[in-house]
Amino acid sequence: MMQNYHDLIEAYLHECFTENQPQKILFESMRYSLLAGGKRLRPIFVLAFCELCGGSTNSALPFAAAIEMVHTYSLIHDDLPCMDNDDYRRGKLTNHKVYGEATAFLAGDALLTAAFGQLASADLPSERIVEAVRVLSLCAGELGMVGGQILDMDAEQRVCTAQEVYDIQSRKTGALISAACQLGVIAAGGTKAQQNAAAEYAGHLGLAFQIRDDILDVVGDADKLGKATGVDERKNTFVRLYGVEECEKMVAGETQKAIAALDCFDNADFLISLANRLITRES
Repeated sequence: MMQNYHDLIEAYLHECFTENQPQKILFESMRYSLLAGGKRLRPIFVLAFCELCGGSTNSALPFAAAIEMVHTYSLIHDDLPCMDNDDYRRGKLTNHKVYGEATAFLAGDALLTAAFGQLASADLPSERIVEAVRVLSLCAGELGMVGGQILDMDAEQRVCTAQEVYDIQSRKTGALISAACQLGVIAAGGTKAQQNAAAEYAGHLGLAFQIRDDILDVVGDADKLGKATGVDERKNTFVRLYGVEECEKMVAGETQKAIAALDCFDNADFLISLANRLITRES
């Protein structure tokens, strides 16, 4: 099922931004990062929750593409010299290393804008599209991912408390995972209770995912990760607060809470399996 979702998403994304326009370099830059591979976890969550709620994966593909475009824009901007100043992403040179800072910046802007165009293009009832716009803008913007990024930057020169680290990561990483899970329910026309359960699942899983990321920065293999390790050594991470061993326990605990949030769904085996798989991931 994982591979089927992945293949659907890849095929759809490859059809995006093929326009024969004068601003060809912009489309090249957008596609360079959008099609650079990766796990496609966020769009997979969209399709999985849509199917879980009785919806059609094909109708949810624009929502899945939208979340991946927002995620990709955030990575392009994160890698810029004014942010994390990274040279590699997913085993390839970062966007600005290939196209220059200005083009990379604009490619990120264009992907963010195009994401909402994708939501609007979905062949779904208008009320679902409006709710999808509300959720994605909330989770991606100043109260979500961007808010987490600014908190992260503000905390670079000091040691944070555990609550401050949670405040950063629940927004910077967790908010977009929450959007993905909720978008799947919305695409299917699921209930508010199902949407809330999806958000709870995402909240716990997003935290487990981030803690696992922190662990991999310390003990991971750079070749498998497709990026340098040890770059977060002086950042405010869960590993810096608690150490690797305790963080492993936290990942397991948050994963079990995520699985418990799926109790209101029938046949959530795939999402349970995916949550368990992420505990031991190496990339």
